[in-house]
Amino acid sequence: MRKILLVDNGSLRAQATLNLRRLAHALGQATGQEVEAASLLHSYKIPAEELEGRKAVSLGPLAGQLAAQGMTELVVLPFFFGPSQALTRYLPERLAEVQANFPQLSVKVALPLVESQAVVDLRLARLLADNVRERMDGLSQPRVVLVDHGSPIPEVTAVRNYLAGQLSVLLSEEASCVTFASMERRDGEAYRFNEPLLVDLLASKAMAGSDVILAMLFLSPGRHAGEGGDIAEICDQAMAQSPGLRVTTTRLAGEHDAILEILATRLAQGLAGAPLLLELPAA
Repeated sequence: MRKILLVDNGSLRAQATLNLRRLAHALGQATGQEVEAASLLHSYKIPAEELEGRKAVSLGPLAGQLAAQGMTELVVLPFFFGPSQALTRYLPERLAEVQANFPQLSVKVALPLVESQAVVDLRLARLLADNVRERMDGLSQPRVVLVDHGSPIPEVTAVRNYLAGQLSVLLSEEASCVTFASMERRDGEAYRFNEPLLVDLLASKAMAGSDVILAMLFLSPGRHAGEGGDIAEICDQAMAQSPGLRVTTTRLAGEHDAILEILATRLAQGLAGAPLLLELPAA
């Protein structure tokens, strides 16, 4: 018996879980496979009444429940841009704990949304470009900033920069420039690869008096990218301090229906068993 799970990091905001469930359902309809949504962390704390009456269950407990019911194969489809520590450390640790109790369970973890070492794939960059163009009405050659949360892992930040390069090519005739920024970073020189921070970039002389479109490299609404979240607060403060600055944000990458095509590809690879991010064979 096999189960397919679409897995994100998790959020305390109900909108993130609802978006994940929406995509899991749509992916199932598009591929003819049954796909269930689950999060690594946090979402189980959301009251059921905020989730249409159905509580969220974390990946670890859900995998244990499924294995106890006789499930022998778990295919995990990461709803992540790159190989974050949540995927490379936390997820295998939790699943190894489940396998210790249910050694018959095998686990395949598909690749994240972006695989920069594979054949060039422009689908996510095109999606981001579509989102930017939706905000271009009435603007002439705006500046575009691809903004993500910021990561302690250089490989994840490299994915952001890789996408910014693709986006720069796609918007070469429509934007005056395309660059990137992190919403936040950890303290210390070791994490300087996250620079520039969005707050500093928007305050720079280069952005003064400009129309700026933030291409939101976020998957679901939450504390950072949701309504009234950290990104919105940073933008409001920047415009208040630089009256000629005009900042517009796009919708989130994970809210664009084209994300389903990439997920369908990753699902097909996961079911085929290659290429994978991780495989934990049954004992």
